[in-house]
Amino acid sequence: MLELLIASKNSGKIKEIKDILKNTNIKILSLNDFYDLPEIKEDGQSFQENALKKAEFISKLTGKICLADDSGLAIEYLGGKPGILSARWGKSDKERIQKVLNLLKGVPKKRRKAKFICALALFFPEGKSYIIEGECMGIIATSPRGSNGFGYDPIFIVPEYNRTFAELGEEIKNKISHRAKALKQMKQILENLMGKE
Repeated sequence: MLELLIASKNSGKIKEIKDILKNTNIKILSLNDFYDLPEIKEDGQSFQENALKKAEFISKLTGKICLADDSGLAIEYLGGKPGILSARWGKSDKERIQKVLNLLKGVPKKRRKAKFICALALFFPEGKSYIIEGECMGIIATSPRGSNGFGYDPIFIVPEYNRTFAELGEEIKNKISHRAKALKQMKQILENLMGKE
């Protein structure tokens, strides 16, 4: 069995990754299984840079194969913001959502296009690494809708369903989300590597 350490303490993110990687011969650990690990400074210029930095740092610290993700929301009208600053745009999900809604007040639907981006980095203690990116296109709602999900999910409408991520529920979200798309590709890489063992 392959042991894989997720470089995150975010329970929503960890659950999403576990759901997508279930039925594989992979044992999943997270940063919640470790104590006293130092904070990782996310100062990269892109999602990919930040994901790789986290994966490499935690892998070298623990000696384990590490999977890290850096993801966020890019809004066209705001020139791609909040982007890599998505998690740091406020002190809470509620505050971050309100900031987006305030900045888009009065902006028509056709100019509210956005995308969720997820970069996944897999790092092996011996130095080998893989990076994958997934995207999901959407539109920013005028007010939060739904109670499932986390982060910006309540204001991110998926046009095909005309529902927010927070209204869709895990089953659909785990098929179409940015993280799901990246994880499906990463799952393939992991299964290929396990097949070579």
